[in-house]
Amino acid sequence: MRQFDFMGKRRLAFITSAILLLIALGSLAIQQLSLGLDFTGGTLVEINYATAPALDTIRQTLEAAGFQDISVQTFGTADEILIRLQQAFDPDVGQQVTDLLRASGDEVSLVRAEFVGAQVGEQLRDQSGLGMLVALGMVMLYVAIRFQYKFAVGALLALVHDVILVLGAFSLFQLDFDLTVLAAVLAVIGYSLNDTIIVYDRIRENIRTSRIDDMPAIFNEAINQTLSRTLATSGTTILVLLALLILGGDMIHNFAVALLIGIGVGTFSSIYVASALLLPLKLARTDLIPAQKENEEEEELP
Repeated sequence: MRQFDFMGKRRLAFITSAILLLIALGSLAIQQLSLGLDFTGGTLVEINYATAPALDTIRQTLEAAGFQDISVQTFGTADEILIRLQQAFDPDVGQQVTDLLRASGDEVSLVRAEFVGAQVGEQLRDQSGLGMLVALGMVMLYVAIRFQYKFAVGALLALVHDVILVLGAFSLFQLDFDLTVLAAVLAVIGYSLNDTIIVYDRIRENIRTSRIDDMPAIFNEAINQTLSRTLATSGTTILVLLALLILGGDMIHNFAVALLIGIGVGTFSSIYVASALLLPLKLARTDLIPAQKENEEEEELP
């Protein structure tokens, strides 16, 4: 089997990660996330058309009537339309929207009109952020106990790297960030950690059994040994997510997008962030195999 020199390309990988992180952090600082109604509060109106309409026409009609912060998208099928309005709820808003769209000559019927309160959105935002921090803390504690603290630092930095890149992608392209996307981000943490743990376990065993102290060579051997498993797992998962992305409809579209991005960066970080960072952290054989203590006292001569 061909052996790839992953560690030989680690500097290029570090530069690539640094550039992507700067872009992601810059976008998060400037554009921020496009939060969905789950977090911001507002009104959601679902309507049904007899024939598939033009989304831009719907948006222009509502904007001309004075509605602001409008999001229009298909919902399952091309004739089912979901309209999001970031404004206070009015019991008559659903009928108002329906009447406006009927005035243009289309056959339209109201399916539902729902409200998500701003207070609920704020609580969800705070609790979800706290949940993510707790998850990262528990991950670091688990890795530190199972392996060694240098492994924990590498794993934590890799997870933070993955989360920032996923959030940065949603900020950069202004994709709606709602609870389904947050669930995908948490799933990415678990997926990336699982991949990292497998690579770490093989690195630890190879350090203990190897007769050489060349850490880059040991890391390369461990990564190559787990590469087929990593590619098989990532490949089959990506196939499922592509099916969800294409056939799953708009409700889980961004969920699938977040997982696709997360699996890509998670696989990359397991090799070039979590593993490669162990070299600057000065991981050595003595960190895993303590040197035998010498006798502190010599036997006294008679």
